[in-house]
Parts: sequence; structure tokens; C-alpha cells
Amino acid sequence: MSKIIASAAIRGSHRVFRQTEELLQKVIAEKGEDHHFEFPDTAYHLPMIYAITGFEVKTLKDMKEALRMTQDLLHDEPDDRLWSPYLGEALDSGMATLFAEEIWLALRYIEGLEPAKDPETGYVYNGFITDTIQRNLGIQLVDGRMPGFAAIIGAAPDDDTAVKIVRELQQKNILVFLSGNVKGESVTKQLLRKKVELGWDVYVVPLGPDTEHTLYALDWAIRASLIFGGMSGGDFKGNLRYTKERVFAYALVLGELDDVKWATGAGAINLGFPAICDTDVPVIHPTGVCTYEEVEKELDHDKIVQRAIEVRGLKVLVEKPPIPIAYGPAFEGERIRKEETFIEFGGTKSAAFEWCRLREAEEVEDGKIEIVGENWKERYEQGGTMPLGIVVDVTGRKMQADFLPIIERRLHHNINEGQGIWHMGQRDIPWIRISHSAKQAGFSLEDIAKIHHAMTHKRFSSIVDKVQVTLYTEEEDVIRLRDEARADWKARDERLAALTDETVDTFYSCLLCQSFAPSHVCVITPERLGLCGAYNWLDTKAAYEIDPTGGNQPIAKGELIDTRYGRYTGVDEYLKQASGGAVETLNLYTIMENPMTSCGCFECILAIIPEANGVMIVQRGHTGMTPIGMKFSTLAGTVGGGVQTPGFMGIGVNFITSRKFLAGDGGIKRVVWMTKALKERVREGFQRAAAEAGVPDLLDKVADETICEDSEKLLEYLTEVGHPALEMEPMI
Repeated sequence: MSKIIASAAIRGSHRVFRQTEELLQKVIAEKGEDHHFEFPDTAYHLPMIYAITGFEVKTLKDMKEALRMTQDLLHDEPDDRLWSPYLGEALDSGMATLFAEEIWLALRYIEGLEPAKDPETGYVYNGFITDTIQRNLGIQLVDGRMPGFAAIIGAAPDDDTAVKIVRELQQKNILVFLSGNVKGESVTKQLLRKKVELGWDVYVVPLGPDTEHTLYALDWAIRASLIFGGMSGGDFKGNLRYTKERVFAYALVLGELDDVKWATGAGAINLGFPAICDTDVPVIHPTGVCTYEEVEKELDHDKIVQRAIEVRGLKVLVEKPPIPIAYGPAFEGERIRKEETFIEFGGTKSAAFEWCRLREAEEVEDGKIEIVGENWKERYEQGGTMPLGIVVDVTGRKMQADFLPIIERRLHHNINEGQGIWHMGQRDIPWIRISHSAKQAGFSLEDIAKIHHAMTHKRFSSIVDKVQVTLYTEEEDVIRLRDEARADWKARDERLAALTDETVDTFYSCLLCQSFAPSHVCVITPERLGLCGAYNWLDTKAAYEIDPTGGNQPIAKGELIDTRYGRYTGVDEYLKQASGGAVETLNLYTIMENPMTSCGCFECILAIIPEANGVMIVQRGHTGMTPIGMKFSTLAGTVGGGVQTPGFMGIGVNFITSRKFLAGDGGIKRVVWMTKALKERVREGFQRAAAEAGVPDLLDKVADETICEDSEKLLEYLTEVGHPALEMEPMI
């Protein structure tokens, strides 16, 4: 390691330690050593300190002890006269810096100074990244939609350069965290001046104005090891190996560097994250701690993003449709308000539909785009509203009618990934908006068809050979074809509804999350979707056809061993092989004996409440207490990591209303508590399933957080309303 960098990192670690020590003494004097603290919505205390040391920091007294451990990692600056190795000392100092920064930020939360607020603009930064957000984005990290994240520290030479760098990262679907400044200037301020939208929806998240706020991004990274990798606190080798090999992060350091930036960077190098700078700094090219170079420089801002990707070893495959606007998943969350809208289709304004049809090869001309309607160009140029029917005709040697719903669902994402265009709904209720900015950039009606042609080919290349897109703009045509589409959708739905676990010979696995949780295997059946809610049986069947060597593989059911609990010989054999022997058997229809493992991307957590002889369901994002005395974040730490936990299980929302939901434990009648938001979300399907179970008023007997948040009051309520779970066979 460069002596210049090592010296700066060691000096910076002492500086951060001193400022933390001073603030800790001040807060202890105000609050007392027994004052309790936890970062918002996390089950991992101060995550960096916990992951590396196993020490759970819960009080100011604990922070005092953690700071003592931090001091043990500090070293003296290398001597100019006597040579001695300093790589280890610099890395120790980097880790000490991260520990001290984590304590300093926790103290600022206690003082009411976090999340930070910019005094000039009034902008409120994100602050600490919660477990909920981590799990929400988990599926995107593991299925490749989000290949990694970049922490931009400092400020670009000018506002336009800042925008250019961030836009390039967005187009590559890379999550961007912003922190730090150079003499008060920062990328966050530069983007705000250029009116660039910020936030999780667009993958650009300002964490705070100081270099120390970079720690929030590193906390996000280390928790991936705990949440998805099933690593334990204190297993510093395992946690650091995980971040190096599985969390693809790096720092883009813009502008001049000071000692604190070098010290924080040394801490990040411990995690395997390199730094790429736009100034003439010493470089560290020998590999080992990081996959490739530790510190690199790239003075050309047109090349710095690509150089960073190469240094970190990212594999980014993004193909942009031939349209005049930026394109990529980073724009999916973009909102287009009424006043920003140039023209809109569907919604409540006009008739609209989107329909994917399977055709014979001779009926489809690949790349053909046709717009049917008189004077459509004039009407489009006027803006306002228009009817719009979108027909995507596909053909392919491996194409099947069962795959049409999957392609149709992607039409929503196809449109939403364009900057300045917005889509909502599907089938006969789509709503599309094109903004003034997209129109000014040259976006036309034909570009909608170009997007669908390009992205259908890209996403379904293994099953689709040719794609033809036709747009209809006359209301009479739109209504006529919409009626034809509705008849087709009805026939499709009836066929899919008839699929059951018993009527198929093959289930499918989803191994996407094994990049984070190596022993986790999702087993997906016609009546049980993946726990993330993103993949059902048809999705995985199509995915296997698209990529036979990918993360979705067929599972021959084999013989049925246990009818009640849903155990199959073929499933057990597959599990042993796919989990590396970590999981040997699985019961599909029970929570009590060998239930399915969970990674960390689950939509809901199912947990037994023994006193009530039933189960509760809490969805991701709920921050309140539950009747078993644990919040979602704490429960998630128990359930995730690829282990079987009898009595607890991660599930997808739609599994709640499946006929196979807890079929071995008594089914839907076991549900005694659900969050109110979840009750409303599943109301229609739940009432149907409850009626089939002979308890049509069951949902009214299920408690939620407005009724109780503890088991004692829950039992009183269930007794009062006569919940059927109280009379059922004991679960334990």
C-alpha cells in the first residue's frame, strides 16, 4: 500500500476517533450511560461493529466499550527513518474509522442531528438505510437487475459532469449513494441545482453531507452478509469475504481527498471495495484485499464509470432500445405529474389495452411496426389524450401459449424504464403518460413500439424468434380489439386457475437468492409462488425454457410420501443436491416440521402464536410490534439466511389465499392476526378462501394492530369473537 495513503488513513482514523470520543462524552453527560439507542428499523444494532466483533451495542455504555475496542485498532503514522510494514496497520485504522464513524452517527441520531438537513437548500438526506429497504431491493440485487452499487464521495468539477456520471450509472442499473463534499460543494447539491430527481425510486440516494455518512452505505453492504448470507455477528472473516465476493460495490471519489476520506476508503477496502478517483493520487494496483486494484485514478470523466466497473469486476449487460431518451430500470420509479404530461393514453381518459398474441411464423414480420389510425401524427403532436391499443405479436419455435402472460407483464416494465415516460396497469386498464421533456427529446408514438420490439427480444430471446408490434389509435378499433383480447384473457385465466400441485408432474426451483443465501432453495408449485412474490410456477417454467442453465430448474416431484404435509421424494432429492446437503427434506404445506427455507427477500413472515393455537402474518415494511413480541426486522433476522425454522417462514403475499396455504396445519383458519394493511390487500381472495373453508366471516375474526399487539389481548379478542383456531387440534 502507498505510504502516502497509509499515512493519511492513519491520521484520518485518529481524527474521527477524537471527534467521536468528544461527542460520546457530551452525550453521556446529558443522557447517562444507560441511555438506550438503536438505528431505525434494524435488527443488527450498530451493524458494522456487530458484524465484525459480534458485540451488540445497545446503550451509551456499550458505545463506550465499542470505542475502547476501536482504540485498540489505531496505529502510529509510519516513520520516515525506519521502514516497517504498514499495510496491516492502515487496514486496521480503516476499520477503526468505520467503527468510530458508526458510533458518531448513532450519537448524532440521539442528538436529533440525523438524518442530516442541508442548511442552504433545506434538503433532508436519507440517513441510515433500514432493513426494510434492504430486503425490498434484495431480489433486484440477486436476480441481476441491480448489478451493484456505487458510493460517490465529494463533488464533480461542475454540475453537468455530476449529472452525466449519475445518468450513466442509472442507465447501467447501478444504485448510487451520495455523501461527502469538497469545500462545501457536493454531488447532491449539483444534482439539486439541475433538478435531477433523487430517492430510492430512481436509484440515487443522498446519505448525508459529510464523508462519515458513507458509513451508511457500508452498513448496507455488511448487512447483506448477515441478512442474505446467513453469516453470524463476530465472524469477521466470513462477513468480509462475503462482501468482497458477493456485494459488488465501489467508491467514486470526486475532487480532492483529505485524511478522513482516505481513512474511510481504507475501511471500505477491508470489505473488498476499491476506490476510483478523478484526481492525480497514488494508486494501489497489487490485488488481494480487493478483487483487482484497491485504488485507481481516472482523470477523464467520460471514462470513469466504465473504469470503476472494470476495477470492481462488475458484469453489466444493458441494451438500450433505439429511442431518443435514456433507458434503464433506474427510471422505473419516476413519476410524471399532470402538469409535466404532454400526452396520455388510457386510465380514465380514453380506451386502451395491451395484448400479446401467439402467431404462426409466417404471420409475423420481425421488426415490423405499424400504426393504424387516420391523422394519428397530427393528434399526437397536439398532445392531450388519445385512445391506444397495443398488440405485440410473437412467434418462436420454443414459444408456448403459457408464456404469453409473462411477456405481457413485462410490457409494463418495458415502458416504465424510459426516462420521461410512465406506465401503470395492464391488460385493459393501462395508463401511459409521455412527458413534455420526453417529447422535446424527440420521443414519438413509434418509439413505444420500438421499445416493445427491442425489449421483448432481449428478455425472451430463448423462446421468441420474431416480434411485430401494431398500435391502434382509432377508438372504434381499440374497443373492438379490446373485446377480442378480453375473451382471450378469460380463457387463459380459466386454464391457469385449473392448475394444481396434483395436476403437474414437475415443480420448479428458484436459486436466484443463493448468491446471498447459499443454502436457500425456493420450491415453486402451481399453488405456491416464490416467497419474494415475484415468481410463480409459470414464470419459472418460462424462465427455464429461456435459460436452461439459469436459476430456475425443473424438479421432478417423484412419489408422494406425505399427503397431509406435502412431502415428495423428488423434491427431497433435489434439495440435498441444490443446497449442498444443508437441507435434506421439505414439507410444502406446514410451518411446523421442515418448512421451506427463506433467504431474506420474502414479502411476509408467517409465525406461530402458541397461546392462540394459530399463526400471525406481518408484511415487509410494517414497523410496529407483533403479538409474539418481535418487530418485523427482528423476525427477519430469525427467519432469513437459508435455514429451516419450524414455526416461522417467509412467504409471498399471494400464498395466503392459496388452497395449499398451511394445508397440513388446518389451512386459512389458523390465521389469527394480520396487519391491517395486509388484510385490506388480500381481502377479496381471503374471503373466498375462508368461505371455501366454511368460515365466511373469518376475516372479521382476525385481529390486527388496531385491536392488539400482544398475545394476552389477542387471546381475549379471539375468545370474544369465537375464532375457530381456538377449537382446532393443537399446533404444538
